[in-house]
Amino acid sequence: MAAGFLLLPVPWSIAALAVFATLTGVGLLDLAQARHSVRRNYPIVGRLRWFFESIRPGIRQYLIEDDQEQTPFSRSQRSLVYARAKNEVSDRPFGTMVDLYRNGYEFIAHSTRPVPVSDPATFRVPIGGADCRQPYRASIFNISAMSFGALSANAILALNKGAKLGGFAHDTGEGSISPYHREHGGDLIWEIGSGYFGCRNADGLFDEGRFAEQAADPQVRMIEIKLSQGAKPGMGGILPAAKITAEIAATRGIPRGRDCISPSRHAAFSTPLEFVEFIARLRHLSGGKPIGFKLCIGQPWEFMGIVKAMLETRIMPDYIVVDGGEGGTGAAPLEFTDHLGMPMRESLLFVHNTLVGAGLRDAIKVGAAGKIVSAFDIATAMALGADWTNAGRGFMFAIGCIQSLACHTNRCPAGVATQDPVRQRALVVPDKAERVHNYHRNTLLALSEMIAAAGLSHPGELSPHHLVRRVSLTEIRLFSQLHIFLENGELLDGASDRDFYGAAWRLASAKSFDLPQ
Repeated sequence: MAAGFLLLPVPWSIAALAVFATLTGVGLLDLAQARHSVRRNYPIVGRLRWFFESIRPGIRQYLIEDDQEQTPFSRSQRSLVYARAKNEVSDRPFGTMVDLYRNGYEFIAHSTRPVPVSDPATFRVPIGGADCRQPYRASIFNISAMSFGALSANAILALNKGAKLGGFAHDTGEGSISPYHREHGGDLIWEIGSGYFGCRNADGLFDEGRFAEQAADPQVRMIEIKLSQGAKPGMGGILPAAKITAEIAATRGIPRGRDCISPSRHAAFSTPLEFVEFIARLRHLSGGKPIGFKLCIGQPWEFMGIVKAMLETRIMPDYIVVDGGEGGTGAAPLEFTDHLGMPMRESLLFVHNTLVGAGLRDAIKVGAAGKIVSAFDIATAMALGADWTNAGRGFMFAIGCIQSLACHTNRCPAGVATQDPVRQRALVVPDKAERVHNYHRNTLLALSEMIAAAGLSHPGELSPHHLVRRVSLTEIRLFSQLHIFLENGELLDGASDRDFYGAAWRLASAKSFDLPQ
């Protein structure tokens, strides 16, 4: 080997010797270290294992993954959002790529008497009950809760400007209202979590004065209490002191220099009765704006206990947002994302049925969030009982997310989920705001064409008998045949004889979230 080096020109010989010496040193280190057995047995070469593992997600996504493989969103879904966000044609030639005969395939039953296509601008829903003095007419498709801090400043700016252009709502997430939410003046849904960010005192407890001051802002159209989220239901969080910038501290109303704790439960209430009283308190402090809450359904009697508290006090939220266990933009432990929380459809059906069974459905609007990116996703949720839908990851795709699955690393390559000023510089706000607007408009236009084919003028007319699912190779069924739908008032006075709903209703208590002893 040394003789071979001598045959090379002097500069190349020196370079080759340096490479040889480096590799020799690395190999000796691999042989001596005791942490990794593969490197100990296969020095230098064993390191290739980690290299190939690091590039595996990208290789799989770009070269191997099937167009319909949802991990968590398929290439087909992402391509649809990109096309609509860019105002490109999203039509597909030569027939469907979907297997129409696989178990679980779903479709909308069309009508032999289609109606003219409605203007998507009319697809709005009034939110605000009898006690609400400032109701809001919301789009049926809005931006789901994503906090500043989880998303970059440029991402928040683009989302809010897009919401302003399209006349739809932007949920702040529990990180409170940042300057970037305010800059373009898009309608805001202010989410309040257990950390009471933006409305907390020095001890981290709810502060009425700070809440009233923020809620008075005309840009805040609705207020949402977060009980739990689909990504990590029942789990709190810690924002390490090192990650708390001056902007984040000012937005959340927290000090710098120490960890910021988001408790797993609220301190402002501990029973269903206290919870509905907290709703009334926020409605009064906000000047009568719509007050609602978001949750991922877990133990069914707990939600039913809240409904019983509504019946007992006659205090009702203006709306409820059902978040599915499909997870969202928030990073969480694998066990939480894979095995905790009820999926969106079952959650939505449960909430809808409970409110119907308690005779309260007409007084409370219901939103739904959980892997909604297409017009068919919106139609499905509304047919199962939702009045409107929210999307988080769909709008992230619209502003450039490539599903690199690096959201929790602060190294998002698209500048969406990072606080790195260099990385987020890649996200150009005016361009991405237009894409947010385009995606919203084109998705609702597709929905208007789809429901017109079904003989409907507004998505609110969708019902379970419009949706069909294949349940075997030889059988399809309407959703109205697949699921239970309670009658109005059926749960009152213990009248329901449906095993699940009747049993859970009997367990529920307005006085406690716990099971009766």
